[in-house]
Amino acid sequence: MTSTPSVRAVHASKLHSFSKFTEPSIRLIAGLGVEGDAHAGATVKHRSRVARDPHAPNLRQVHLLHAELFDELMTAGFAVWPGELGENITTHGVDLLGLPTGTRLHLGADAIVELTGLRNPCSQLDRFQAGLKAATLARDAQGRWVRKAGVMAIVLQSGVVRAGDTIRIDLPPGEARPLEPV
Repeated sequence: MTSTPSVRAVHASKLHSFSKFTEPSIRLIAGLGVEGDAHAGATVKHRSRVARDPHAPNLRQVHLLHAELFDELMTAGFAVWPGELGENITTHGVDLLGLPTGTRLHLGADAIVELTGLRNPCSQLDRFQAGLKAATLARDAQGRWVRKAGVMAIVLQSGVVRAGDTIRIDLPPGEARPLEPV
């Protein structure tokens, strides 16, 4: 992507709702996630994951989604706006899906998150708009699934994140491991 990587918008919700509200800023808390967000915590907070193992570590503290997906979805006939797919941070100019596991994103002046995996598109997308789940899935040249619904991360360093903040990308050392659903 050609533009400077940046934060397009930030979102949070105290409710376990599908969409999140756009905010002027959000505060990321190391080891927990987005302050005041229903999915913040050291252990899993997504209801389906809590039902499986409430003591599992929360590898989904922050959901990041590339703004370019909204353009793609609009072209396909879906009226979807930042925050409506449940992301905390909408990015621009970052190939989130192409980054390896363990990539660190420096957001604004202080916050650092580490990518843990892909968001697996689920049936909630179709409840939001019929056909949306299929629109966030594709197949690559080898026939493997491409999940386009964003990436998940943990917070390594606390900080405030706002729309317009720059994003600096630090790739992990060693052999790159592709992101897998978490």
